[in-house]
Amino acid sequence: MKTEMIELILGRRSIRKFEDRAVEAEKVETLLACAFAAPSAKNYQPCQFVVVDDRALIRRIGDSTPAARMAGGAGLVIAVCVDVAAYEAQYGLRDGTWMEDASCAMQNILLAARALGLEGVWMQVANREDREGAIPPLLGVPDGVRVLALAVLGYPAEQKEPHQGTDPARTHKNRW
Repeated sequence: MKTEMIELILGRRSIRKFEDRAVEAEKVETLLACAFAAPSAKNYQPCQFVVVDDRALIRRIGDSTPAARMAGGAGLVIAVCVDVAAYEAQYGLRDGTWMEDASCAMQNILLAARALGLEGVWMQVANREDREGAIPPLLGVPDGVRVLALAVLGYPAEQKEPHQGTDPARTHKNRW
Protein backbone atom coordinates (compact mmCIF):
# COMPACT_ATOMS: atom_id res chain seq x y z
CA MET A 1 0.00 0.00 0.00
CA LYS A 2 1.47 3.31 -1.07
CA THR A 3 0.70 6.48 0.78
CA GLU A 4 1.22 10.01 -0.49
CA MET A 5 4.48 10.23 1.51
CA ILE A 6 5.79 6.97 0.05
CA GLU A 7 4.98 8.16 -3.47
CA LEU A 8 6.76 11.45 -2.70
CA ILE A 9 9.90 9.58 -1.60
CA LEU A 10 9.88 7.12 -4.50
CA GLY A 11 9.30 9.95 -6.96
CA ARG A 12 12.22 12.08 -5.78
CA ARG A 13 14.87 12.03 -8.47
CA SER A 14 17.87 14.22 -9.20
CA ILE A 15 16.68 16.96 -11.54
CA ARG A 16 19.29 19.19 -13.15
CA LYS A 17 17.22 21.22 -15.63
CA PHE A 18 14.98 24.00 -14.41
CA GLU A 19 12.49 26.53 -15.72
CA ASP A 20 13.67 30.13 -15.67
CA ARG A 21 11.49 30.93 -12.68
CA ALA A 22 12.13 32.19 -9.15
CA VAL A 23 11.04 30.22 -6.09
CA GLU A 24 8.49 32.06 -3.98
CA ALA A 25 9.52 33.34 -0.53
CA GLU A 26 6.85 31.30 1.28
CA LYS A 27 8.20 28.11 -0.30
CA VAL A 28 11.73 29.05 0.78
CA GLU A 29 10.48 29.50 4.36
CA THR A 30 8.80 26.09 4.25
CA LEU A 31 11.99 24.48 2.94
CA LEU A 32 13.96 26.03 5.79
CA ALA A 33 11.38 24.98 8.39
CA CYS A 34 11.72 21.40 7.12
CA ALA A 35 15.52 21.65 7.22
CA PHE A 36 15.44 22.86 10.83
CA ALA A 37 13.11 19.97 11.70
CA ALA A 38 15.71 17.38 10.69
CA PRO A 39 16.96 14.97 13.33
CA SER A 40 20.49 15.43 14.65
CA ALA A 41 22.78 13.74 17.16
CA LYS A 42 21.50 14.49 20.66
CA ASN A 43 19.30 17.17 19.04
CA TYR A 44 22.29 19.55 18.83
CA GLN A 45 20.92 21.02 15.57
CA PRO A 46 24.30 22.20 14.21
CA CYS A 47 23.20 23.18 10.70
CA GLN A 48 23.22 26.67 9.29
CA PHE A 49 21.92 27.55 5.84
CA VAL A 50 22.90 29.99 3.13
CA VAL A 51 19.90 30.74 0.92
CA VAL A 52 20.84 31.99 -2.54
CA ASP A 53 18.12 33.48 -4.72
CA ASP A 54 20.24 36.13 -6.46
CA ARG A 55 20.31 34.94 -10.09
CA ALA A 56 23.76 36.43 -10.78
CA LEU A 57 25.25 34.61 -7.78
CA ILE A 58 23.49 31.38 -8.78
CA ARG A 59 25.10 31.67 -12.24
CA ARG A 60 28.51 32.25 -10.59
CA ILE A 61 27.99 29.08 -8.53
CA GLY A 62 27.19 27.26 -11.77
CA ASP A 63 30.39 28.56 -13.35
CA SER A 64 32.57 27.74 -10.32
CA THR A 65 33.35 24.10 -11.14
CA PRO A 66 32.28 21.65 -13.88
CA ALA A 67 30.20 19.68 -11.35
CA ALA A 68 28.21 22.81 -10.45
CA ARG A 69 27.18 23.63 -14.01
CA MET A 70 23.56 22.56 -13.49
CA ALA A 71 23.21 25.07 -10.64
CA GLY A 72 23.45 27.98 -13.09
CA GLY A 73 19.86 27.48 -14.25
CA ALA A 74 18.29 26.89 -10.84
CA GLY A 75 15.86 29.25 -9.18
CA LEU A 76 17.26 28.64 -5.70
CA VAL A 77 20.33 27.20 -4.03
CA ILE A 78 20.51 26.32 -0.34
CA ALA A 79 23.92 25.54 1.16
CA VAL A 80 23.78 23.22 4.16
CA CYS A 81 26.65 24.20 6.48
CA VAL A 82 28.07 23.29 9.89
CA ASP A 83 30.64 25.14 12.00
CA VAL A 84 32.60 21.93 12.51
CA ALA A 85 35.24 23.35 14.84
CA ALA A 86 32.59 24.80 17.18
CA TYR A 87 30.50 21.63 16.96
CA GLU A 88 33.44 19.42 17.87
CA ALA A 89 34.60 21.73 20.65
CA GLN A 90 31.16 22.19 22.22
CA TYR A 91 29.86 18.66 21.94
CA GLY A 92 33.02 16.56 21.72
CA LEU A 93 31.77 14.74 18.62
CA ARG A 94 34.85 14.34 16.45
CA ASP A 95 33.59 11.39 14.45
CA GLY A 96 32.01 13.06 11.44
CA THR A 97 28.57 13.17 13.02
CA TRP A 98 28.16 16.68 11.60
CA MET A 99 27.93 15.13 8.14
CA GLU A 100 25.09 12.86 9.21
CA ASP A 101 23.22 15.76 10.82
CA ALA A 102 23.66 17.93 7.73
CA SER A 103 22.63 15.04 5.48
CA CYS A 104 19.34 14.71 7.35
CA ALA A 105 18.66 18.42 6.80
CA MET A 106 19.54 18.09 3.10
CA GLN A 107 17.20 15.15 2.62
CA ASN A 108 14.39 17.06 4.33
CA ILE A 109 14.97 19.98 1.94
CA LEU A 110 14.84 17.75 -1.13
CA LEU A 111 11.69 15.93 -0.03
CA ALA A 112 9.98 19.17 0.98
CA ALA A 113 10.92 20.69 -2.38
CA ARG A 114 9.17 17.84 -4.19
CA ALA A 115 6.08 18.26 -2.00
CA LEU A 116 6.01 21.95 -2.96
CA GLY A 117 6.17 21.27 -6.72
CA LEU A 118 9.90 21.91 -6.94
CA GLU A 119 12.66 19.46 -7.79
CA GLY A 120 16.38 19.51 -7.32
CA VAL A 121 19.67 17.79 -6.91
CA TRP A 122 22.07 17.24 -4.01
CA MET A 123 25.44 18.66 -5.04
CA GLN A 124 28.14 17.41 -2.70
CA VAL A 125 30.72 20.00 -1.64
CA ALA A 126 32.45 18.49 1.43
CA ASN A 127 35.46 16.36 0.62
CA ARG A 128 35.48 17.49 -3.02
CA GLU A 129 38.63 19.63 -3.21
CA ASP A 130 37.64 21.75 -6.21
CA ARG A 131 34.18 22.45 -4.78
CA GLU A 132 35.42 23.15 -1.25
CA GLY A 133 37.84 25.63 -2.78
CA ALA A 134 35.27 27.37 -4.98
CA ILE A 135 31.86 27.36 -3.27
CA PRO A 136 32.49 28.64 0.30
CA PRO A 137 34.25 31.85 -0.83
CA LEU A 138 31.37 32.64 -3.23
CA LEU A 139 28.94 32.34 -0.31
CA GLY A 140 31.10 34.21 2.23
CA VAL A 141 31.33 31.14 4.44
CA PRO A 142 33.69 31.82 7.38
CA ASP A 143 36.74 29.70 8.20
CA GLY A 144 35.90 26.59 10.20
CA VAL A 145 32.47 26.27 8.64
CA ARG A 146 32.07 23.40 6.20
CA VAL A 147 29.54 23.24 3.40
CA LEU A 148 28.24 19.70 3.23
CA ALA A 149 26.33 20.22 0.01
CA LEU A 150 24.14 22.49 -2.05
CA ALA A 151 20.46 21.83 -2.62
CA VAL A 152 20.08 23.06 -6.19
CA LEU A 153 16.35 23.67 -6.61
CA GLY A 154 13.73 25.04 -8.93
CA TYR A 155 10.71 24.29 -11.04
CA PRO A 156 11.60 21.22 -13.10
CA ALA A 157 12.17 21.42 -16.85
CA GLU A 158 12.60 17.64 -17.07
CA GLN A 159 10.76 14.62 -15.72
CA LYS A 160 12.08 11.25 -14.58
CA GLU A 161 10.27 8.05 -13.74
CA PRO A 162 9.89 7.20 -10.04
CA HIS A 163 12.06 4.59 -8.41
CA GLN A 164 10.60 1.09 -8.61
CA GLY A 165 10.89 -1.83 -6.22
CA THR A 166 13.83 -3.29 -4.38
CA ASP A 167 16.96 -5.22 -5.32
CA PRO A 168 16.96 -8.71 -3.74
CA ALA A 169 20.68 -9.06 -4.51
CA ARG A 170 21.37 -6.20 -2.10
CA THR A 171 18.86 -7.18 0.56
CA HIS A 172 19.84 -9.46 3.44
CA LYS A 173 17.58 -10.81 6.14
CA ASN A 174 18.81 -11.36 9.71
CA ARG A 175 22.42 -11.82 8.55
CA TRP A 176 24.50 -10.99 5.50
